[in-house]
Amino acid sequence: MNILITGGASGLGKAILETLVTDSHNQVYFTYFNSSKSAKEIEKEYPNSRAIQWDLTNEPSLQKLLDQLPSMNLDVLVNNAISGMEVSHFHKTDVQVFERDILNNILPQVRLMQECVKLFRKKKSGKIITILTDFLIGTPPIGCSSYTASKAYLLSMVKAIAVENSKFNITSNAISPSLMKTELSKVLDERVLESMEANHPLKHLLPLQDVAELVSFLVNSTSHLNGVNIPVNAAVNVI
Repeated sequence: MNILITGGASGLGKAILETLVTDSHNQVYFTYFNSSKSAKEIEKEYPNSRAIQWDLTNEPSLQKLLDQLPSMNLDVLVNNAISGMEVSHFHKTDVQVFERDILNNILPQVRLMQECVKLFRKKKSGKIITILTDFLIGTPPIGCSSYTASKAYLLSMVKAIAVENSKFNITSNAISPSLMKTELSKVLDERVLESMEANHPLKHLLPLQDVAELVSFLVNSTSHLNGVNIPVNAAVNVI
């Protein structure tokens, strides 16, 4: 399979990549922004991987990525990249933060999914897997209103894509993991993280590899599994 992972040089994206490249039949493309050293090391270690620099916040950079899609002949898009998360109480959050999240964390992903759907329709097959958050299922940490709202918007897109394209053998599914120890989670108050870990039923936060294995499952799953959002949170919240 030809697979594109956005944000694949570090954190969860890298864990997903390292899981998918173990299958030598997979050609795994991955985007990175600042992690150029890590990207080069990944390419060196895994011959069936290829790094592509992409700045979510830059229109020419996005267009350059979109222009490369046809040559990749993709079978799967793993929608993982995010520009960041700002923590602030809703009533104290500047409206520009919400605008920036729309521009950087929603629209680039929507445009990328649009282009992939067009290509998948021609092939009569394709899979889109979008990484969300279990903040959508339970109670989000205080100060994460803009981040959670962005993910909620993407969840709506996941469902819409699935309904509109199932007859073309295209699937669109989401994974909503609980909090993991990544660069993204470092913006939260350390006391919040400690409390979450202490009150977790398994007494530890979600390992990256657990989510990576679920992505691998969806990559190889039946087309009848479509339009779903899978929580990965040890039943802390259930739907």
